[in-house]
Amino acid sequence: MALTAIAFYAFAAILLASAVMVISAKNPVHSVLYLILAFFNAAGLFVLIGAEFVAFILVIVYVGAVAVLFLFVVMMLDINFQELRQGFLQNLPIGILVGLVLAAELIFVAGAWYVAPEAIVQAAVTDGVVMTNTEAIGAVLYTRYVYAFQASGLILLVAMIGAIVLTLRARTGVRRQTITQQVARTREEALAVRKVPTRGGV
Repeated sequence: MALTAIAFYAFAAILLASAVMVISAKNPVHSVLYLILAFFNAAGLFVLIGAEFVAFILVIVYVGAVAVLFLFVVMMLDINFQELRQGFLQNLPIGILVGLVLAAELIFVAGAWYVAPEAIVQAAVTDGVVMTNTEAIGAVLYTRYVYAFQASGLILLVAMIGAIVLTLRARTGVRRQTITQQVARTREEALAVRKVPTRGGV
């Protein structure tokens, strides 16, 4: 029990420190690396409470896909760090406001758990049936919350289409691939046989 408490406080402390560094680091690449560290420690906390499926999903999806994608995007962008530092003080009031809102929400959640802890415990029980975490999540997700699950998938699809539409810009002078024209080409149009003179080149 003592070892579990030590592990909890260690994971929680590193998670909080890495979360602070995510928003305070001046280099975006460092922020993404701290974000990956925060994900790993959050996965450790999930393992401590017996939610190993959520921990594995957090590591596989968020660390293996999302955070790595963030890292590639940040490294590909041509970011002017001097300009980024100049606008830091201008955005500071908005950042403080967002931080206060998030802090108020966390205090509200912690207060609700302190006042009525049995409500959260009862919501996590799946009809008293003994099953693994993966089976419990699947049973609840595809029965009780199937419409919300389908709606979230639809929202993600709309967001993906919207992102493609917003970034797809028609530019002149850009050669685009036309599959129908490529397939309709004949051998005479695609292949030209020339007699190359010796030491003359094409």
